[in-house]
Amino acid sequence: MCLAVPGKVLEIWDKDGTRMANVDFGGVLKDVCLEFVPDISVGDYAVVHVGFALQRLDEESALETLALFEKLGEIELEFGDPWARAAKESGREVTP
Repeated sequence: MCLAVPGKVLEIWDKDGTRMANVDFGGVLKDVCLEFVPDISVGDYAVVHVGFALQRLDEESALETLALFEKLGEIELEFGDPWARAAKESGREVTP
């Protein structure tokens, strides 16, 4: 499943004419395109889907949603290591 996940904008920069950001999704950091929300700022929360910020979200709603996704295991499904997950599910979990 591919979710739209809330994340906090940590840093904004321009890459080849495209406004980009480093976004924190509850401890997972990803680069995100900000072209659909040009007025978003560092410290704001955004709903992000497949690498694109779609809208601004208030902090309370963002944190509540992240907590719910974490509880349901959706954060691991969305951002976790699929190879490690497959190994764990097969009973062949490897620890470093």
